[in-house]
Amino acid sequence: MLLQPKKTKYRKSQKGRVRGIATKGNSLAFGDYGLKVLEGGWLTSQQIEAGRVAIVRTARKGVKIWIRVFPDKPVTKKPAETRMGKGKGPVEGYVAVVKPGKIIYEISGVPEEVAREALRLAASKLPFKCKIVTREETS
Repeated sequence: MLLQPKKTKYRKSQKGRVRGIATKGNSLAFGDYGLKVLEGGWLTSQQIEAGRVAIVRTARKGVKIWIRVFPDKPVTKKPAETRMGKGKGPVEGYVAVVKPGKIIYEISGVPEEVAREALRLAASKLPFKCKIVTREETS
């Protein structure tokens, strides 16, 4: 099940650009271990889901997962071999805009080595450099 908004105010949005560092969502709020992004950019709903699946498969029973990002920005794409002009293309999917320092996943309920391995595998599914953070580091 891919994440996307039920309803949006506007169907299409402009690209914009990712500047600055995350001021919100940059510390652990729920779990004991988290995955922090060190670069800015877009995270697609497919990438978020791939990371979640990697965590669930590695950590198995007893793990509690929090996904701290939501893809709410529509991304459009014009069909292949289409001439320029004639307006913006149809919505292709949704992305979450991520700034450096943002926590993407948080987990708890598993030993540290299991949590680190799960988050390492999730990080390999993402297009950014990531860092695993613990509650002791952030406090």
